[in-house]
Amino acid sequence: MPQAPKRGHLLGFTLIELMITVVIISILAMVAYPSFMSQIRKGRRSDAVSALSAVVQAQERWRSNNPSYGTDLTSAWPTGLGLSSSSPNQYYTIALSACSPAAPATCYVATATAVAGKSQASDTGCTTLTVTFSAGTATYTPNDSNRCWAK
Repeated sequence: MPQAPKRGHLLGFTLIELMITVVIISILAMVAYPSFMSQIRKGRRSDAVSALSAVVQAQERWRSNNPSYGTDLTSAWPTGLGLSSSSPNQYYTIALSACSPAAPATCYVATATAVAGKSQASDTGCTTLTVTFSAGTATYTPNDSNRCWAK
């Protein structure tokens, strides 16, 4: 039969051992948290890309039925594109404009801007994503495709 531990040899953790464990976990959390938040913001950029892709698709549908690209994002079809001015998860505000008022038939600019006060507003360098469609060519801004535009 096992004997009970003697009074001087109690089983368990000392306060020092617990404090060392807490310090180690705190250091690991301080290192990991910024990287974690960066990955969250990177994942949420897909919200802007999704909304801008919807604008591009709606513009092509519009252009197939009209002599110029649409300039009204939110009005219902057939007077506008019938899209929301917010991205699907509401991290970005979507805007649409003509590249040049003189030539609305050939170009447009779709912009996704991070909503102030939400986590995407601190996504340095990628708070505004823009697609400029001109003469059959799409240009993405910011240009750093590895950073802002996952392709």
